Formats: sequence, structure tokens, C-alpha cells
Amino acid sequence: MSIESKNAQLFERAQKVIPGGVNSPVRAFRAVGGTPRFIARAAGPYMWDAEGQRYIDYIGSWGPMILGHGHLAVLEAVQRAARDGLSFGAPTEREIELAEEIIRHVPSLEQIRLVSSGTEAGMSALRLARGATGRSKFIKFEGCYHGHADALLVKAGSGLATFGHPTSAGVPPEVVRDTLVLEYNNIEQLEATFAAQGSQLACVMIEPIAGNMNFVRAGVPFMKRLRELCTQHGALLVFDEVMTGFRVALGSAQGLYAEAIPGFAPDLSVFGKVIGGGMPLAAFGGPREVMKQLAPLGPVYQAGTLSGNPVATACGLATLREIAKPGFFESLGARTRSLVAGLLGAAKDAGVPMVGDSEGGMFGFFFTNQLPQNYGVVMATDKERFSRFFHAMLDRGVYFAPALYEAGFVSAAHSQSDIEATIAAAREAFAALDR
Repeated sequence: MSIESKNAQLFERAQKVIPGGVNSPVRAFRAVGGTPRFIARAAGPYMWDAEGQRYIDYIGSWGPMILGHGHLAVLEAVQRAARDGLSFGAPTEREIELAEEIIRHVPSLEQIRLVSSGTEAGMSALRLARGATGRSKFIKFEGCYHGHADALLVKAGSGLATFGHPTSAGVPPEVVRDTLVLEYNNIEQLEATFAAQGSQLACVMIEPIAGNMNFVRAGVPFMKRLRELCTQHGALLVFDEVMTGFRVALGSAQGLYAEAIPGFAPDLSVFGKVIGGGMPLAAFGGPREVMKQLAPLGPVYQAGTLSGNPVATACGLATLREIAKPGFFESLGARTRSLVAGLLGAAKDAGVPMVGDSEGGMFGFFFTNQLPQNYGVVMATDKERFSRFFHAMLDRGVYFAPALYEAGFVSAAHSQSDIEATIAAAREAFAALDR
């Protein structure tokens, strides 16, 4: 039986009972072609598919597995919590402990509300911003993904300042009529929009490092001006750190901007992925003055049966305590930079145009000559070459994200030998690309 045959059989079987054969679209490999790998197990920096093929994993469950798969301290915490009960629908002390741990590392937060997914957190933060300001319109940026809530599933086409148009069927145009979509890193467009609409804006929601354009940073001058404009016009600045939170630094991306911009802080923040350690858990939070608008204290309603789930909070708390240990992010960042430098070096030696960037345990690369600054430039990069490179690496036991538009993730479990094996595989892959 071939390596792919069991995966192909499972995919065929899955398509009969699950739309597209997957429970999240990017897993279907539509962007790169071929048959998705059905994962049977994982340990450390590795995953094994249904045929027993091992892969060096640079997805990490799309970010949460910052310690690698099956970290002993995390497993023990989860097992202890599970023995005490899977769900109560009532408060637990561990919810408080997790909230305290998150707030301890992120100075902009005074209170947080735990939820079960990044989509839920993003949608709730938007509702809170609207409720706190009494305004309806808000800005998001083309290429930033904030979950699949209706008001956030919009695109701008050309990237010019415009009211949003639904990206998904089933989202009525009137639902996104108050969503304005701007080009990422475009200060002139941002200023013009605030000049025209500033008094009507509830908030601006942004990924400080956009992980759904692969890896694109918001420039410091752009972020500085965005903070100034929000303050000037009374709009809340909402940082979507579902991906970057506790992944790029212990203080998250906002901590990095605070180092570059004196006094910088967002008004609301959205977290997920790492704070759950691989379990379904997310959060949103900010100053007490804003958070008191939430029910049961205020008029903005939000609720969730599984919010603060005792097993998920145990997993997240154990993860955060491990990554808070001295030297953790210095080591993780160095390992990630080593990977990116090696990939770029292999591409250069092969005469392949490639650029890349990283922060903490998050990275990205593009087949082009200059790092993209917005979604339009990302769309113009060499997608066909990426697809061929993806499959060449997969064939050599390296699992990158199966889409050009997704960031990659390194864990503390990746050893230097794993990095070197990945770079060696890349050299072989580049040599094979143009055959």
C-alpha cells in the first residue's frame, strides 16, 4: 500500500459525511492541490499520518503548540483536571488563575473574559467596542482575519477605502454596511478615512502581525499613527492577538510595539491559540472601565456554556507557566531565525527569489524579492512555486502550512537537528523544483 493511499481512502470517506472532507477549509489542500494528510498522532515537533509517515511539524495546530506536542507538564495538568470533571457550567478557581496569569504579562489588560474560540473572542470584542462607544462603524484591514463572524467576513477588492462587501455567501450586505476595509500599512488611506468617518467609528481591529497573509508586520510608523487617530477620534484600538499573543513574545505583539512607541497600548485585546495550549480556549480583555460594560454588570451581552472550561484552563495555565520561564523566548526566537535564515540561504544558492521574516516562534516566507507590506502584494507573489515547494517538502517529511497565506510556527521542541534537517530538505526541494 502506498504512503498516500490510506490518506486518500480517508479523504474519500470523509467527503461523504463532512463538507469538503474537512472541518476547516484550509485543511482540504485546495490551495496547493493533492490529498490532505490525516494525522494519527503527534509528539514533540513531529506528527505521523495515517500511513505512519513522520513529518517535522511547522503548523503546531496553527500556533497553540508552542511547547511542542505532548509536553509532560501540560499533559499532567490536563489529566489531573479531567479526573476532577470535564465541565461544570459554574465558576472555578483555575479561571481566576488563568486570567491573572494573562493579565500579569500584558499591561494593557485589567480584566478579561474567557471564551472558547478566536472567532467568539473577536466577535465579542467588536460588540463590546460598539456598546462602549455607542457607535456602529469600524475599520478592519484587507488580509487580516478575525474569525468567521458575519460582520468580519468582508473584503475590499482593490484595497481602497470602501464599505465592506461580504466575502461569504449567507452574509447579507446590510450586515457589513458599517464595516470599512482599508489597505494594511497605508497611513494616507487611514488618515483620510478618519477625517471623513472618525466621529462614527467604534473601533479599529487589526492583526499587529497578520498571520493570514503569511507573515506581514504592521510598520511602527503606521501603528503609531493608528494609535494617535483612535485616541483623537474616540475610537477603540482592538488588537487581534489570537495568533501573535504569547507566540511572538511573552508580552505578545503589543509588548513589542510598546518598546518602539512610548506609552503604546491597545484599548481591547483578543487572544486565543497559545493561551489554550491546544484546547478550545480564547479571551478578550481591556481596561476595567470598558470591560464593566459586559453582562452581568453592563448592557453588552455575552455568554458561553463552555467558557472557562476546567480542562482547557488547566492546559492553558500549564502552557503559560512554562513559556514564562527565563530565556524561553530568547531560545525560541533564535531557533526560528535560524530556520528562516537557512531557508533563505538554500533558496539563494538555488537562484530562487525568496524573502522571509520571523518574530518569536512565528515565521513566514514568500517567493518574491521584497517583503510584502499588504494583501495586494502578497497576492502577487509566486503561488505556483509555493505549491510545488510545499509538496516537495511534504515528500521529504516537512509539514508547512498548505496555503501561501498562512504563517508557520516553531516550537520549543524543535531541536537544532530538526532545523538542519528542514534546511537540507529545502536544498533538495529547490534543486527539484525546476526539473
